[in-house]
Amino acid sequence: MPTAILSDDLQQFIGHEPEPTGWMTIDQSRINAFADCTGDHQFIHVDPEAARKTPFGSTIAHGFLTLSLLSHFAEQLQIGIDGMRMAVNYGLDRVRFINPVRVNQRVRVRARVMDIVEKAPGQFQVKLEMTMEIQGEEKPALIAEWLLMQFTGD
Repeated sequence: MPTAILSDDLQQFIGHEPEPTGWMTIDQSRINAFADCTGDHQFIHVDPEAARKTPFGSTIAHGFLTLSLLSHFAEQLQIGIDGMRMAVNYGLDRVRFINPVRVNQRVRVRARVMDIVEKAPGQFQVKLEMTMEIQGEEKPALIAEWLLMQFTGD
């Protein structure tokens, strides 16, 4: 159940940071499945032997794989306008892939509410800063400014 953000006082939630999500292991089978879905079979993602000879020392997740996981993690963050009946992806303002995620590393997401704007009655644009952390790493995998459109009412 989403954390209720009361629609009569939206600005008080700017800067709100919910608890981080749980950790997820990025294993080779997930990387391979993403390669199959996108057709991106570059060796750095799918050939462990060849990838060992690179500066990364192993295969790495596609940047777009890590970005796509924001949808999975968003459910755990539980950010929602009071009375929300649905939310849809509205796009991204900024994305930076900062640190590669090596096979079998664990990632999680921290979020911060950057802005909430009522675009139409019962229709709210929520801007979140999403930071995907890599367990044991100082630098995050990515930082993205993600826009969601949340709908309330019937």
